[in-house]
Amino acid sequence: MRWLTGWCTGASSAGTPAHELRGGVEPIAARPLWSGPDPLWAVGDWRPAEIRLVTHRPGAPAVVSTGPTEPDRIEDTPATTRLAVLGHCGATDAELAAGLAAARGGAVRHLTAWPGSYTVVLRSGPRSTLLLTDLAGARPVFHTPWAGGTAYATAALPLADLVGAPLDTGHLAARLACPESPEALGAGTPYLGVQRVPPGHVLGIRGGRPYLSGYDDPAGAEQPRDEAPAVRELTRALLESVRSRVRTTTPVPDPVGRARLGVDLSYGTASATVALLAAAVPLPPVPAATAAARAATAGARSGAVKGSWARAAAREAAAPERLAAVTLGETGPPAGLALAPDTPRLRHTVLDPGPDTLPYAGPGADPRAGRLTDEPGPELVAAARAEARFDAGGTDHLTGYGARQVLDGHPARLADLVRAGRPRELLPPVVALAGVDRAAAGVLTGTLRTPLTVLRAAHRLSRVRYAEALDEAAAKLTARHVPDGGGTAGARSAVDLAWCVPGPAARWLSDEALSSVALRLRLAARKPAPEEHPGAYRARHALYRQARGFRTLVHAAEQPGQRLHAPFLDNQVVRAARLLPDDVRLQPGARHALLHAVLTGAGRADLPPDWGRGPRPDRTAPARAGLRLAADGLAELFDAPLLAEAGLIDLPAVRARLAHSADPATPLSPADLAGLADLVSTELWLRRVRARRHGACWTGLPSPRRPALTS
Repeated sequence: MRWLTGWCTGASSAGTPAHELRGGVEPIAARPLWSGPDPLWAVGDWRPAEIRLVTHRPGAPAVVSTGPTEPDRIEDTPATTRLAVLGHCGATDAELAAGLAAARGGAVRHLTAWPGSYTVVLRSGPRSTLLLTDLAGARPVFHTPWAGGTAYATAALPLADLVGAPLDTGHLAARLACPESPEALGAGTPYLGVQRVPPGHVLGIRGGRPYLSGYDDPAGAEQPRDEAPAVRELTRALLESVRSRVRTTTPVPDPVGRARLGVDLSYGTASATVALLAAAVPLPPVPAATAAARAATAGARSGAVKGSWARAAAREAAAPERLAAVTLGETGPPAGLALAPDTPRLRHTVLDPGPDTLPYAGPGADPRAGRLTDEPGPELVAAARAEARFDAGGTDHLTGYGARQVLDGHPARLADLVRAGRPRELLPPVVALAGVDRAAAGVLTGTLRTPLTVLRAAHRLSRVRYAEALDEAAAKLTARHVPDGGGTAGARSAVDLAWCVPGPAARWLSDEALSSVALRLRLAARKPAPEEHPGAYRARHALYRQARGFRTLVHAAEQPGQRLHAPFLDNQVVRAARLLPDDVRLQPGARHALLHAVLTGAGRADLPPDWGRGPRPDRTAPARAGLRLAADGLAELFDAPLLAEAGLIDLPAVRARLAHSADPATPLSPADLAGLADLVSTELWLRRVRARRHGACWTGLPSPRRPALTS
């Protein structure tokens, strides 16, 4: 795990100097980026190019440095300004220096407009610090009171270690019951007292005291454009995001002989689009010494990969370097995508999926053996599967993660069309839902029932008051009226047409847990309503949840020295997607059509018109197989679970559902699979947290304590 941390000191209430309260506390194995009473450290596996510092002092030009350097020991004056950019940032040194100059005047939004995914820290003088989050939430910032001031970090677990925070079961209940509802989650984390900065916000710390401000107001953002200019802007933004990553790949030998750049073809047309865009960009030249070292280490590749990239690279050392395009064996490439000979720069690597790559492969052995992530998430149950896929890719591995949430029209956006006085534009998506239901049922019932169900729900959401909607959601939770994810496509879309929708694991929570979440919703109902329309609001928070999941996936599956990239979660891509009109997003097959237009605009004009719209494999099949294979291990995991100890779940109901899932004859809906993944991953995470040594991220802390569960 890579993280950034520091603190800003303030006056102690007891009058004790801050430096005495801090003692000799420092993060373990950290690189100091600047020193002084308010230091900043980078902890973990950071590449030199991922650490960029800009310093400006009066009467001197801005100084830009890259990589770990000796911390500046010169004391800052009120006119000294420092900028730290950590992560993948496509800005040039001149752009960084110009950005710092503009930030000194108080403008910070432009610091988030460069290509890539990164964290920005701006320090003005000796007492003021600003930290900027990204728009999607893939680069979060956390903070907590400590030593008379405020400690901050890009990971929550180290801050919990620092202050000895117990686990917050109320927040865990909210994550399981309403994972996309900010009214339930609030600004909390699984650690009591550690707060998350919302995406699109700035954490400011002055004199040790924190405050929040928004640099990007979704309600007041630029209005959607017509389809053609919006698609051009999306094409430009996505091209720039992909190109900046390809052109900055690190040409160094990899310990296990991975390719320099890999792309993922296991997630449909989005990852295929990223692959084709990346294949059109030449890789930076590799020095001769590096090429020889790469050829020497190529034999270390695992034999589980068919057509191994590394073995071919050893045979073709003089040939132009190609991208390793990785696909799981049972899925195949996305429909309509021809890899060769149309795209000679892509080498298709098929990963042979074995039982050890199925979801839930871990619980059958030792549930505590996996990596400890910063927060829980369903990605933990499929970490072994993702790790095998990424290991077959490159040291820089591109994915299409987040494209659905960035580009697609959330069902709740149908209500926005009603509020905007454009009900006729509801017809195409509603007809498409009716067609899906008619095809599934084989009768005409869906043709009539689906439009009525969806249109009624859309009109209701467009009229209902925010406070009434939250009170109603709280009442349904308390009464255990939680949807099971079954029914027709129209019925499921109608359920999603609400301000607050329970998550798939909510029906297996205890009465006490559901009541605590319902109380949170009732309290939130007394606060001012959002300025956004309900569809845009729901879509934005669905994106936040997806970005949170990607961050958990990175922590759980990224290999040492490897970097996973999600260009669709970059700020500039998210901003460009906001320009798409709602009616374009809601058209049947909108995402495939948009990505087809992006590739056409990028010069790929040979794709068939129906690219990406063919039949797709059943992506829930591996989860069903994994549940059956790991049935004994899961039964043992829930013999005495920590979730039950904390009073979060209805244990008999969970055990019964797990037992049914082991029976091949028992049907499991996608909602069943998602709910079980939420429960199992949270239990795994709790056990890994309990098993670790508390305070393991820091030196100079008091004796380790066992983390407690608090309700």
